[in-house]
Amino acid sequence: LKNNPKTLLNKFSSVFGLFFSTVASCIAINFTASDQYLALVVPGKMYEKAYREKGLAPENLSRTLEDSGTVTSVLIPWNTCGAYHSGTLGVSVLDYAIYAMFSWLSPIMTLIFAAFSIKIKQLVTKTPTLDTIGEE
Repeated sequence: LKNNPKTLLNKFSSVFGLFFSTVASCIAINFTASDQYLALVVPGKMYEKAYREKGLAPENLSRTLEDSGTVTSVLIPWNTCGAYHSGTLGVSVLDYAIYAMFSWLSPIMTLIFAAFSIKIKQLVTKTPTLDTIGEE
């Protein structure tokens, strides 16, 4: 990314682009780092501010990380999750991947929901009233 962490964030200006970038980052880290937890933590920290700046509730980022970072890890043979599942089941990842429909459909459904703004929560800013002044 040419030593500029904002490069990936600047490529997409729309809400859909932000979701797409998050999904792509999670899957890419699953492939390269071979660890599901890194595929959640790194994009989570990387995109936290961007979601807030777009006026999106943190639940959107959390759900997108889960839908793309967690569930796709079992589809990658060299990922810790893929290796564990393959060893436990006694079959290769490629043999069971076709049956793991949730794992490969989940990121696709996330992008469809983002494209059509389905279940995309906005940040709720509370306007202070006389009853809520001083509460925090």
